[in-house]
Amino acid sequence: MAAPSMAAALAASLPAPQAAPTPAAPTYEAIPASMSKAIDIEAEIPLTCVQLDGIVITKILKHSREAFSTTAHGLLLGLDLDGILEVSNSFALPNHTNDDDEKATKSIARYQQSMLRSLKEVQGDDNVVGFYQATSLGAFFNQTLIDTQAIHQDRLRHGGVVIVHDISQTARGNASFRAFKLTPAFMDAYRRANFSTAGLISHRLTFASILEEIPLRVRTNALLSSYLNTLATPSTSTFSGSHPGVATTSALPPSYSVLDIGNMGLTKNLEQVAEAIDNYRTEEGNVAYLSRQIAREKLRAETYVAKRKEENARRVAQGLNALPEEDVSRLFRIPPEPSRLESMLLLGQSLESSAGTGLVKMYAAKASSGV
Repeated sequence: MAAPSMAAALAASLPAPQAAPTPAAPTYEAIPASMSKAIDIEAEIPLTCVQLDGIVITKILKHSREAFSTTAHGLLLGLDLDGILEVSNSFALPNHTNDDDEKATKSIARYQQSMLRSLKEVQGDDNVVGFYQATSLGAFFNQTLIDTQAIHQDRLRHGGVVIVHDISQTARGNASFRAFKLTPAFMDAYRRANFSTAGLISHRLTFASILEEIPLRVRTNALLSSYLNTLATPSTSTFSGSHPGVATTSALPPSYSVLDIGNMGLTKNLEQVAEAIDNYRTEEGNVAYLSRQIAREKLRAETYVAKRKEENARRVAQGLNALPEEDVSRLFRIPPEPSRLESMLLLGQSLESSAGTGLVKMYAAKASSGV
């Protein structure tokens, strides 16, 4: 009988493997009654406020300053809790100006997925709650922003928001951040792709009812808030012989930005408004031309149908068989009614400009000076 091998001897000396214990079924605790309203699982609580963390404000300001023109845009990350959309983080999206649309879209989608995956690996916030867009002189009404926000409101839990940051206001010392979302009436018309004249009337849509502004507030940590309050609190000078005007000073100098007339960008703003009005008139001319073409085709179709009815009536009176009815849509190609969405956006871009405030300040300064 052959001697057993070394492997067999070791295997025989080891204890017999024991069957793995059956894992217990997981148990889930019910949501406490005190948190049942705060944890909005079914997204039934409407948004009442958007809360931006200080780090998000800093990231958007940095990206807008470093990006070219108004191409700065990115995603917002956070959580909606008890009707408050808490935005705790954000990251910028790349801008591809030289690539075609399809290639740029795929590249941005890959970058977005990679960033969200990396944030999830380090236990960071990876829940997308909207996006931000930089603008200049208050001109943010455009088709790209509307399409992007419509996609977010269809796919995100609470619809998501868009944060609009005005670079021109920040250059004057006033950080401008506004939160918007599309109105339910506009979303219904957008899903139906019904922006004809009848569709606008039935949904009661104007340029002012496209976006709904949501109140926005900024949250900072306790240490930073205490530090800023300390800087803003006036303190008495330690020098006994100091001038009365400087006896009480503050580390933060007073801001006189509200007294700035703001005529530096007023000329450019008025040029932008004039360009938007010209584009609006051009778009209205195109819509009027298409409307006249549709009216001519409909008149031809109605005339053809009326002649066919008269001919059939004459043939029946003569005892002949009536001619078969034909499909008018095959004989006459009546184009669909043009969309009025672009006209609404151009009108909103021209009327929602910040030039009005600058003109009011200039006229008020002129009236007060007596010139």
